[in-house]
Amino acid sequence: MQSPVRRKFMKFTKMQGIGNDYVYVNCFKETITDPAAVAVMVSDRHFGIGSDGLIMICSSEKADFRMRMFNADGSEGEMCGNGIRCVGKYVYDKGLTQKTTVSIETLAGIKILELYTMDGEVEKVKVDMGEPILKPSEIPVQLGRDTCISQSIDARDNSYSATCVSMGNPHMVVYVDSVGDIDIEKVGPPMENHEIFPNRVNTEFVELESDGTLRMRVWERGSGETLACGTGACAVLVASVLNAKSGRKNTVHLLGGDLEIEWSEKDNHVYMTGPAVTVFEGNIKI
Repeated sequence: MQSPVRRKFMKFTKMQGIGNDYVYVNCFKETITDPAAVAVMVSDRHFGIGSDGLIMICSSEKADFRMRMFNADGSEGEMCGNGIRCVGKYVYDKGLTQKTTVSIETLAGIKILELYTMDGEVEKVKVDMGEPILKPSEIPVQLGRDTCISQSIDARDNSYSATCVSMGNPHMVVYVDSVGDIDIEKVGPPMENHEIFPNRVNTEFVELESDGTLRMRVWERGSGETLACGTGACAVLVASVLNAKSGRKNTVHLLGGDLEIEWSEKDNHVYMTGPAVTVFEGNIKI
């Protein structure tokens, strides 16, 4: 008779950045042999912890720390703007670093974080998200053109004027009259899996508010609609500048809260500033 497989307990921290929530694991102390499977398990909002995915905090030979992020379906993502802010809070609040300027290695490159503290804990984080990628082959999007600014893309018998941007992961930005009127569960999946996106795509639906600020909803590849997407908010600001709908610094309103985004003329980098919050901690069998 075969002995049953013994499962171990894993310590975790649930954190969120304006509603974009992940399960964080300190891989200096914990070992995850199958992160894709663990991501699926912990993300389940009925039988797991409940999250948009799993983020592992690891050692790095290139930066202070390394972040690996997995979506709710187990696929590994290059970068998460809200997630990386929470990584900054985690490593400072947990005493893994005393620095308030921290470098984080990701699949989208090394990102620099500025940590803003109050009473010994991080409340807000500014992230240098780097330069936006606009060349279609590098986003990637297969259009056979040199740019993807306000290009017509068909999905579900509808045609959308889309602008594509990569912030280390691919985004398609579409402007609508009202984000509240979008049936995102219907239009999100065919856009995510459109044949012109070899790595799938995150889709942002954007409404220009009367005060000039930007309101968005996002369909994230591998997770569906989420309350927020930091890289998506950055892509929205870049696309809005390219389409003459915004200045280079603006507030982006997401379902979970607001982010301040700036596309600097000085260095061509995009900067994102927003909160990071610890929700709860615990142990779970994996």
